[in-house]
Amino acid sequence: MAEKRDYYEVLGVSRDASDEEIKKAYRKLAKKYHPDMNPGNKEAEAKFKEINEAYEVLSDADKRAKYDQFGHAGVDPNGFGGSGFGGGFSGGFGGFGGGFGDFDFGDIFETFFGGTGFGSSRRRNGPQKGKDVKTSIEISFKQAAFGVEKELDILRMEKCDVCGGTGAKPGTSPKVCSVCKGTGQVQYKQRTPLGQFINVRTCEHCHGEGKIISTPCSVCHGKGQIRKARKIKVNIPAGIDDGQTISLRGEGDPGINGGPPGDLFITVRVTPHPLFQRQGTDVICEVPITFVQAALGAELEVPTLDGKVKYTIPEGTQTGTVFRLRNKGIPHIRGYGRGDQYVKVIVEVPKNLNEKQKELLRQFAELENENTHEQRKGFFEKMRDVLGL
Repeated sequence: MAEKRDYYEVLGVSRDASDEEIKKAYRKLAKKYHPDMNPGNKEAEAKFKEINEAYEVLSDADKRAKYDQFGHAGVDPNGFGGSGFGGGFSGGFGGFGGGFGDFDFGDIFETFFGGTGFGSSRRRNGPQKGKDVKTSIEISFKQAAFGVEKELDILRMEKCDVCGGTGAKPGTSPKVCSVCKGTGQVQYKQRTPLGQFINVRTCEHCHGEGKIISTPCSVCHGKGQIRKARKIKVNIPAGIDDGQTISLRGEGDPGINGGPPGDLFITVRVTPHPLFQRQGTDVICEVPITFVQAALGAELEVPTLDGKVKYTIPEGTQTGTVFRLRNKGIPHIRGYGRGDQYVKVIVEVPKNLNEKQKELLRQFAELENENTHEQRKGFFEKMRDVLGL
């Protein structure tokens, strides 16, 4: 019989993938290998079954925990994962009679796998990483280009100042749970025709905490943590773009029972600029010019992120012409140098002319007609040839 593939490998996800990532990967693969999409394809049918088997385990928190600890054996209904083994067995088994007595597999698996026996759950009173905190910040277009240090107000869980994080009223202290002896778990023995099995469950007396708080702190109500507003300074790097996220490790909620703190994730929102638009590390802007400037050429004052610069356009510049200003764009966020700025000139047609201005334009048009008569004649002849007129 062929060895089963790792379920995480089957779905193409990492071992620390979230439930949503697992579901997304499953839907994508199930659609690809569904029998209706691959009629008569035995290989696709086998993959479809394999995908469903993997998702059935990894989408179930209890099954996934067993699989992470014991592999395929932990979720095999015909193996120890589905038979209710809790940590040991006794009685006749495999011809050994009662020689093993109450042989406890828990000691072996605790040595090799860090668990407390078959089917055991993670101890709630062990070290746990704190939750991540997510927030957003709004900055200007120029701040995004050149970077900025900002002070950010966030809400996060912190150690209770009154009880010092114990959760107990000052002057008192938590007591070790008398039922589970501080482990947070209780073993239950069960006799079956195959022998005696031991199941490990969360202690109902202390709810897996391993301790009892008789007199909770009046401020945190026994949790040991309270939510507080804090000011955090964050350095936003030059070149960051709208929608990108900055992570600050260890600035999230504090860990539990000595676990590490969570992280802070800050999504950056960049306000639009009235003159500039961004494309990657390049900046684009439009500059209006007059008809006279376009015809005769001119020295323009062009706005950039660094201030105004002078740029000379040649005579006869047409509307829509684009010029490039090198290294006047956005700095590269993970490297050296900057993008460029592209300047698009727009020729403005004059409005509300007085009679003298109109007369001058008529005279200009007459002169222009004399100079461009042959050009227009050639154009119209080409147009007649194309249209067959």
